[in-house]
Amino acid sequence: MKFDLHVHSCYSKDSNASLDDILEHAARNGLDGFAICDHDRIEGGIACSRRAQEIGSDMIVIPGVEVSSSKGHVLVLGVRELIEPGLSPEETIERARQQGAVVIIPHPFKMTSHGIGYIEGLDADAIEVLNSRCVTDGPNNKARKAAQELGFPMVGGSDSHEAEMVGRSYTEIDAQLRTVESVLDAIRKGNTRPGGGKTPMSFVVKQMFIGHLNKLGRRLGIR
Repeated sequence: MKFDLHVHSCYSKDSNASLDDILEHAARNGLDGFAICDHDRIEGGIACSRRAQEIGSDMIVIPGVEVSSSKGHVLVLGVRELIEPGLSPEETIERARQQGAVVIIPHPFKMTSHGIGYIEGLDADAIEVLNSRCVTDGPNNKARKAAQELGFPMVGGSDSHEAEMVGRSYTEIDAQLRTVESVLDAIRKGNTRPGGGKTPMSFVVKQMFIGHLNKLGRRLGIR
Protein backbone atom coordinates (compact mmCIF):
# COMPACT_ATOMS: atom_id res chain seq x y z
CA MET A 1 0.00 0.00 0.00
CA LYS A 2 1.06 3.57 -0.66
CA PHE A 3 1.09 6.16 2.14
CA ASP A 4 2.19 9.75 2.55
CA LEU A 5 3.50 9.84 6.12
CA HIS A 6 4.02 13.60 6.35
CA VAL A 7 1.01 15.80 5.55
CA HIS A 8 0.05 19.18 7.01
CA SER A 9 -3.53 20.40 7.25
CA CYS A 10 -5.16 23.73 8.01
CA TYR A 11 -4.56 22.94 11.68
CA SER A 12 -0.88 23.79 11.05
CA LYS A 13 0.02 27.45 11.29
CA ASP A 14 1.65 27.42 7.84
CA SER A 15 -0.97 25.47 5.85
CA ASN A 16 -4.42 26.23 4.45
CA ALA A 17 -5.16 22.68 3.23
CA SER A 18 -8.69 21.66 4.22
CA LEU A 19 -9.41 18.12 5.38
CA ASP A 20 -11.82 17.47 2.51
CA ASP A 21 -9.27 18.67 -0.05
CA ILE A 22 -6.57 16.46 1.46
CA LEU A 23 -8.85 13.42 1.32
CA GLU A 24 -9.81 14.21 -2.27
CA HIS A 25 -6.27 14.69 -3.56
CA ALA A 26 -4.94 11.70 -1.64
CA ALA A 27 -7.42 9.50 -3.49
CA ARG A 28 -6.77 11.27 -6.80
CA ASN A 29 -3.02 10.82 -6.38
CA GLY A 30 -3.28 7.07 -5.80
CA LEU A 31 -2.71 6.80 -2.07
CA ASP A 32 -4.17 4.21 0.26
CA GLY A 33 -3.69 6.49 3.23
CA PHE A 34 -1.71 9.25 4.86
CA ALA A 35 -0.64 10.68 8.20
CA ILE A 36 -1.68 14.16 9.28
CA CYS A 37 1.32 15.61 11.13
CA ASP A 38 0.51 19.18 12.03
CA HIS A 39 2.98 21.32 13.92
CA ASP A 40 2.56 20.68 17.66
CA ARG A 41 -1.17 19.93 17.25
CA ILE A 42 -3.02 16.61 17.14
CA GLU A 43 -6.53 17.89 16.36
CA GLY A 44 -6.08 17.78 12.58
CA GLY A 45 -5.31 14.08 12.38
CA ILE A 46 -8.15 13.15 14.70
CA ALA A 47 -10.61 15.36 12.82
CA CYS A 48 -9.48 14.04 9.43
CA SER A 49 -9.89 10.43 10.54
CA ARG A 50 -13.42 11.24 11.69
CA ARG A 51 -14.15 13.15 8.46
CA ALA A 52 -13.05 10.21 6.32
CA GLN A 53 -15.61 8.03 8.10
CA GLU A 54 -18.33 10.66 7.73
CA ILE A 55 -17.99 10.87 3.95
CA GLY A 56 -17.48 7.14 3.45
CA SER A 57 -13.86 7.42 2.31
CA ASP A 58 -11.80 4.22 2.41
CA MET A 59 -8.66 6.29 2.98
CA ILE A 60 -6.63 5.15 6.02
CA VAL A 61 -5.92 8.29 8.06
CA ILE A 62 -3.19 8.08 10.69
CA PRO A 63 -3.39 10.73 13.43
CA GLY A 64 0.08 12.18 13.95
CA VAL A 65 2.00 15.25 14.99
CA GLU A 66 5.25 16.98 14.07
CA VAL A 67 6.74 17.84 17.43
CA SER A 68 9.11 20.79 17.76
CA SER A 69 11.80 19.32 19.99
CA SER A 70 14.63 21.44 21.36
CA LYS A 71 16.88 20.40 18.45
CA GLY A 72 14.36 20.00 15.63
CA HIS A 73 11.31 18.16 14.40
CA VAL A 74 10.16 14.65 15.27
CA LEU A 75 7.18 12.90 13.65
CA VAL A 76 4.98 10.83 15.95
CA LEU A 77 2.35 8.58 14.33
CA GLY A 78 -0.57 6.99 16.13
CA VAL A 79 -0.55 9.75 18.72
CA ARG A 80 -3.34 9.98 21.30
CA GLU A 81 -2.12 12.83 23.51
CA LEU A 82 -0.18 15.95 22.63
CA ILE A 83 3.55 15.88 23.33
CA GLU A 84 4.71 19.26 24.53
CA PRO A 85 7.27 21.06 22.36
CA GLY A 86 10.70 22.07 23.61
CA LEU A 87 11.78 18.72 25.03
CA SER A 88 14.98 17.12 23.79
CA PRO A 89 14.59 14.68 20.88
CA GLU A 90 15.29 11.83 23.28
CA GLU A 91 12.64 13.03 25.75
CA THR A 92 10.17 13.57 22.90
CA ILE A 93 10.70 10.01 21.70
CA GLU A 94 10.28 8.69 25.24
CA ARG A 95 6.90 10.47 25.49
CA ALA A 96 5.91 8.93 22.15
CA ARG A 97 6.86 5.46 23.38
CA GLN A 98 4.66 5.94 26.43
CA GLN A 99 1.74 6.20 23.99
CA GLY A 100 2.86 3.21 21.94
CA ALA A 101 3.36 5.50 18.96
CA VAL A 102 5.68 5.21 15.95
CA VAL A 103 8.60 7.65 15.71
CA ILE A 104 10.04 8.96 12.44
CA ILE A 105 12.84 11.51 12.15
CA PRO A 106 11.84 13.85 9.28
CA HIS A 107 14.30 15.68 7.01
CA PRO A 108 17.06 15.29 9.64
CA PHE A 109 19.69 17.17 7.65
CA LYS A 110 17.49 19.92 6.21
CA MET A 111 18.47 22.59 8.68
CA THR A 112 16.26 25.28 7.12
CA SER A 113 13.23 23.16 8.13
CA HIS A 114 14.34 22.39 11.68
CA GLY A 115 16.10 19.12 10.95
CA ILE A 116 17.68 17.82 14.14
CA GLY A 117 21.05 17.25 12.46
CA TYR A 118 21.73 13.67 13.58
CA ILE A 119 20.06 10.27 13.87
CA GLU A 120 22.68 8.11 15.56
CA GLY A 121 21.60 6.87 18.96
CA LEU A 122 17.96 7.83 18.54
CA ASP A 123 15.25 5.27 19.30
CA ALA A 124 13.42 5.93 16.03
CA ASP A 125 11.40 3.46 13.98
CA ALA A 126 12.36 5.01 10.64
CA ILE A 127 14.11 7.92 8.98
CA GLU A 128 12.51 10.14 6.35
CA VAL A 129 15.04 9.94 3.51
CA LEU A 130 12.81 11.36 0.78
CA ASN A 131 11.18 14.67 1.66
CA SER A 132 9.64 16.23 -1.42
CA ARG A 133 10.15 19.80 -0.19
CA CYS A 134 13.95 19.51 -0.15
CA VAL A 135 14.96 21.92 -2.91
CA THR A 136 18.33 20.23 -3.42
CA ASP A 137 19.24 16.54 -3.21
CA GLY A 138 21.80 17.02 -0.46
CA PRO A 139 19.63 16.65 2.67
CA ASN A 140 17.78 13.60 1.32
CA ASN A 141 20.99 11.93 0.13
CA LYS A 142 22.67 12.53 3.48
CA ALA A 143 19.64 11.13 5.33
CA ARG A 144 19.57 8.02 3.14
CA LYS A 145 23.29 7.40 3.58
CA ALA A 146 23.08 7.77 7.36
CA ALA A 147 20.01 5.55 7.59
CA GLN A 148 21.67 2.83 5.53
CA GLU A 149 24.87 2.96 7.56
CA LEU A 150 23.00 2.80 10.88
CA GLY A 151 20.42 0.25 9.78
CA PHE A 152 17.30 2.40 10.07
CA PRO A 153 14.21 1.66 7.96
CA MET A 154 13.55 4.41 5.40
CA VAL A 155 10.38 6.26 4.47
CA GLY A 156 9.25 9.10 2.24
CA GLY A 157 6.79 11.92 2.81
CA SER A 158 5.60 14.94 0.87
CA ASP A 159 5.71 17.37 3.82
CA SER A 160 2.82 18.87 1.88
CA HIS A 161 1.25 22.11 3.02
CA GLU A 162 -1.12 22.18 0.05
CA ALA A 163 -3.59 19.43 -0.75
CA GLU A 164 -2.45 19.08 -4.36
CA MET A 165 0.99 17.95 -3.25
CA VAL A 166 -0.21 15.12 -1.00
CA GLY A 167 1.56 11.96 -2.16
CA ARG A 168 4.31 13.77 -4.07
CA SER A 169 6.70 11.66 -2.02
CA TYR A 170 5.36 8.54 -0.35
CA THR A 171 6.13 5.25 1.35
CA GLU A 172 5.19 1.82 0.09
CA ILE A 173 4.18 -0.19 3.15
CA ASP A 174 3.68 -3.95 3.29
CA ALA A 175 0.89 -4.13 5.86
CA GLN A 176 -1.20 -7.24 6.36
CA LEU A 177 -4.47 -5.40 7.02
CA ARG A 178 -6.06 -2.11 5.96
CA THR A 179 -6.00 -0.70 9.48
CA VAL A 180 -4.02 2.04 11.16
CA GLU A 181 -2.45 -0.35 13.66
CA SER A 182 -1.43 -2.82 10.94
CA VAL A 183 0.24 -0.02 8.99
CA LEU A 184 2.05 1.26 12.08
CA ASP A 185 3.19 -2.27 12.90
CA ALA A 186 4.59 -2.67 9.38
CA ILE A 187 6.59 0.55 9.85
CA ARG A 188 7.93 -0.78 13.16
CA LYS A 189 9.04 -3.93 11.34
CA GLY A 190 10.78 -1.92 8.62
CA ASN A 191 8.47 -3.07 5.81
CA THR A 192 8.81 0.24 4.00
CA ARG A 193 10.17 1.64 0.73
CA PRO A 194 10.35 5.36 -0.05
CA GLY A 195 9.30 6.65 -3.45
CA GLY A 196 8.18 9.72 -5.39
CA GLY A 197 9.73 13.03 -6.37
CA LYS A 198 10.07 16.69 -5.49
CA THR A 199 7.50 19.40 -4.95
CA PRO A 200 7.67 22.02 -7.73
CA MET A 201 9.43 25.19 -6.60
CA SER A 202 6.32 27.27 -7.25
CA PHE A 203 4.46 25.34 -4.54
CA VAL A 204 7.35 25.65 -2.07
CA VAL A 205 7.48 29.42 -2.55
CA LYS A 206 3.68 29.70 -2.29
CA GLN A 207 3.66 27.74 0.96
CA MET A 208 6.37 29.95 2.44
CA PHE A 209 4.32 33.03 1.49
CA ILE A 210 1.18 31.59 3.10
CA GLY A 211 3.14 30.77 6.23
CA HIS A 212 4.42 34.34 6.53
CA LEU A 213 0.89 35.73 5.98
CA ASN A 214 -0.54 33.45 8.64
CA LYS A 215 2.15 34.45 11.13
CA LEU A 216 1.52 38.13 10.41
CA GLY A 217 -2.22 37.59 10.80
CA ARG A 218 -1.77 35.99 14.20
CA ARG A 219 0.44 38.84 15.36
CA LEU A 220 -2.24 41.30 14.29
CA GLY A 221 -4.96 39.20 15.89
CA ILE A 222 -6.86 38.54 12.65
CA ARG A 223 -6.11 34.79 12.25
